[in-house]
Amino acid sequence: MNIVVCVKQVPDTATERKLRSDDKTLDRDAADGVVNELDEYAVEEALKLKEAHGGEVTVLTMGPGKATETIRKALAMGADKAVHLSDDALHGSDALSTSYAMAQALKKIGFDLVVLGSESTDARTGVLAAMLAERLGVPQLSLAKKVEVNGSAIAIERLTDYGYDKVEASLPAVVSVVEKINEPRYPSFKGIMAAKKKPVETLGIADAEISADQVGLANAWSEVVDFAAAPPRAAGTIVKDEGDGGAKIAEFLASKKFV
Repeated sequence: MNIVVCVKQVPDTATERKLRSDDKTLDRDAADGVVNELDEYAVEEALKLKEAHGGEVTVLTMGPGKATETIRKALAMGADKAVHLSDDALHGSDALSTSYAMAQALKKIGFDLVVLGSESTDARTGVLAAMLAERLGVPQLSLAKKVEVNGSAIAIERLTDYGYDKVEASLPAVVSVVEKINEPRYPSFKGIMAAKKKPVETLGIADAEISADQVGLANAWSEVVDFAAAPPRAAGTIVKDEGDGGAKIAEFLASKKFV
């Protein structure tokens, strides 16, 4: 089975994140880049499916040169090879453009199953899996907490507020997974060393037959019009309890329309 798992490099949530003043896009140099946490569950699930059914796992990422750090971690976890979609023309692409570019890359790579995390921790749109499935013309099985493959059939338990729904489809397909599906493995020293020798193919927009007029900041369907730094946190109000502390707290909550 040919499994492609999509991963994204995102700013570390433990560091301050900023937008660039020139084009209002994410300043990737202002924070450390890490693997999107929810994508690690996708990598783990892809590896489990490979172990159960054979085949190989290919990592696909779209991003600047530093995104190779993310690729190497996925390879160290056990993925077989990687494709890095990287081109200056892709800078500033929104979710719609990103889905188009990645769908073009997936058509070039070929796949039986595409696995993604449920969302990224920076944009948090949660729409990429659905967009990819639509562009590729294959079924989408979303928010999976369990995945089972039997020949050309795939079934998932889709997480819901009331439990789960069982969803079935035929391969090829796109699956997004939630964090309850597994526990991602830690890369071993052997895996880290082996990752250095695994093949990583870099594709530009011409290689993946991506039209320049459908990607990039100038062609995005959404934009950041303006932004401002969050104001510094104001000092708190100290209430001295002189027997009426409860009433003062109630008055404060009422003034803020909490009660």
